[in-house]
Amino acid sequence: MKKILCLCLCLAVFFCWAGQTQAHFGMVIPSTPTVTDKKDASLRLDIAFAHPMELEGMDMATPQSVTVSRDGTSEDLKSALTSGKILGHKAWQLAYTVKKPGVYQFAVVPEPYFEPAEDTYIVHYTKTVVAAFGEEEGWDKPLGIKTEIVPLTRPFGMYAGNVFQGRVLFDGKPAKDTVVEVECYNKDKKHVAPNEYYVTQVIKTDENGVFTFATPWAGWWGFAALTTSAETMDYKGEAKPVELGAVLWTYFATPKIK
Repeated sequence: MKKILCLCLCLAVFFCWAGQTQAHFGMVIPSTPTVTDKKDASLRLDIAFAHPMELEGMDMATPQSVTVSRDGTSEDLKSALTSGKILGHKAWQLAYTVKKPGVYQFAVVPEPYFEPAEDTYIVHYTKTVVAAFGEEEGWDKPLGIKTEIVPLTRPFGMYAGNVFQGRVLFDGKPAKDTVVEVECYNKDKKHVAPNEYYVTQVIKTDENGVFTFATPWAGWWGFAALTTSAETMDYKGEAKPVELGAVLWTYFATPKIK
């Protein structure tokens, strides 16, 4: 009996620990990271909440806001959302046609998601950047949202293996000593982690809120800078902590070989 009890306790601890190691990512993935031809100008953006490396989805409620910003002006796109499924769970899609040269920053603010395994609410402010028709000015401009990653490396036209740097802002100020989780959207199931430690890469910001990462292979890579809100949220009459994530998705390509 003691052996069985010990085994059950060990399994409970293991599964609790395993659940906590899974990183959550808000996702905004456009059909192309750059538009150089009119045939690619009709973008489709997939908007979801998931564990991207392990391809495990979670239901995502209707976002609070969806915007696109260019040249200092923002457009509300929430009314253009359509519901669908990504990774077997409720998600969203957005059709957007690029009509002018520019650098387009798409941003999504979701409804808070309660994660029972962590006893925490999660809110990920998620961005991606699409450059169009030769324009490349403005990719380093913050949007002024609650928390965000401002690229220090141009977030498009990058090769796999490039070093990427970003600055994490929280309430407009650099967020020092902040954990940044990194995962690839393993959409084609090409990559298998040797064990659970390899699923999510983890780095931290320096005193200026800056982090540095070199991508090992091509694909869409998500960077999620995590902070805890000073405010709590109610869940069934109990105050729960809130994880705020600044998430940025960028694409790293493999050069073509003739």
